[in-house]
Amino acid sequence: MARIAGIDLPRNKQILYALPYIYGIGHTVSAEILSKTDIPPDRKTDDLTEDEVAALRRVIENDYKVEGALRAEIAMNRKRLMDISCYRGLRHRRGLPVRGQRTHTNARTRKGPRVGHIKKR
Repeated sequence: MARIAGIDLPRNKQILYALPYIYGIGHTVSAEILSKTDIPPDRKTDDLTEDEVAALRRVIENDYKVEGALRAEIAMNRKRLMDISCYRGLRHRRGLPVRGQRTHTNARTRKGPRVGHIKKR
């Protein structure tokens, strides 16, 4: 089993589709990494040699910010917005949609479950 950036990649899956299990790597970046390391995208995760896994590790560590470092950077960006009290920061602080979505209806993912009202008898 290949372990890269602290993540166990799924067995018996093409490496092109296994790399996006790492936070910060999507399909496009996965293809880019494989072209840099000269690994065929249809190679299964189980079939990778130790040298190929080491090459993948090296490219990801040197060229990309993934997992913990990326999560920390995103958290610091949110914290900075909240500290300077800009509009986006206030929306983050209040737990409301940040990017201009409507809140009269919908927005339940950000606002949480509805607070019910008392029904008449």
